[in-house]
Amino acid sequence: MKQIAALILIANCFCISIEAQNLASKGEIVTPKSYKPPMIERDVELQKKLDAAMSDTLSAFATKGFKSDEVAATVIDLSGGKFKIADFRGEARIYSASVVKMYYMAALERQLEDKKVTLTKELERGLRDMIVDSSNEATQYVLDVLTDTSSGAEKSQREFDAWQFKRNRVNRWFTSMGYTNINVNQKTFCEDAYGIEQQSRNYKGQNRNMLTTNATARVMAEIVTGRMNTETRTAKMMNLMKRDPWGKAVDADDQNNGFTGKYFIDKNIRDIKLWSKAGWTSKTRHDVAYIETADGLKLVISVFTENHATERNFIPTVAGKVIESLRRK
Repeated sequence: MKQIAALILIANCFCISIEAQNLASKGEIVTPKSYKPPMIERDVELQKKLDAAMSDTLSAFATKGFKSDEVAATVIDLSGGKFKIADFRGEARIYSASVVKMYYMAALERQLEDKKVTLTKELERGLRDMIVDSSNEATQYVLDVLTDTSSGAEKSQREFDAWQFKRNRVNRWFTSMGYTNINVNQKTFCEDAYGIEQQSRNYKGQNRNMLTTNATARVMAEIVTGRMNTETRTAKMMNLMKRDPWGKAVDADDQNNGFTGKYFIDKNIRDIKLWSKAGWTSKTRHDVAYIETADGLKLVISVFTENHATERNFIPTVAGKVIESLRRK
């Protein structure tokens, strides 16, 4: 009888789990049937230029302790209308910092377009602050809206599994588009996660947000080329990521002038346009940027660094060397 009771209990839990997943799936982020992953071509010449840029930059920063396994970079050249790619450790999984907010922005715009989420003034404010000001509190709110989850106390395993299934909604969307080797299901915090948020991270950070420069460059490239959404929503996302390197600086880590934009400031290059999403913590410093130059270059450059969060020159140096080498061809 005890065995029968145990089997009934397991069956009931299984049914409840399936029911919870069915309810959660009603809010799934759905890839349009018309979507096709971009044809991304490896480019030998672009790879040579990126390899040289990384080698030269690592040599220049060797005295500051930079090592090759602490950096990663990807370049996607969109100048000819194709996705031509080169990378340096482009599949290395690195803690995302605030770069993940670009992924959440893309997911939210998909849900807004499909009318699964309603845009309120408060949500519009949260979206803007998440991307423009890189607000962690705004990101927490946006991720709650996207996944129908909220922070709070730890849950029993059964309750947690249902909660975690919903929290993985953004992951499932990117997986459906062919993205691999990333994890985008956690909130960003100024200090630390508590309660169910720490439970979701598996307490020791095993389930933290993790990105690659390859995936991040692809997201930016797909936004830029209008593959992620409609023309109107693409323009909205681009507007939120528009940066002005010569605008008023909030601080040295401002997204306008503290990352890729610093190269254009240092070289006094003004005939460019820049869109980006940066991320930085006490241990990481990242940027993904889309650049258009007056002579026709259209480049996505994603550079991640670890253990050198206060070094403001490495990222713009890599970007500058890539741009200069392409302009010499």
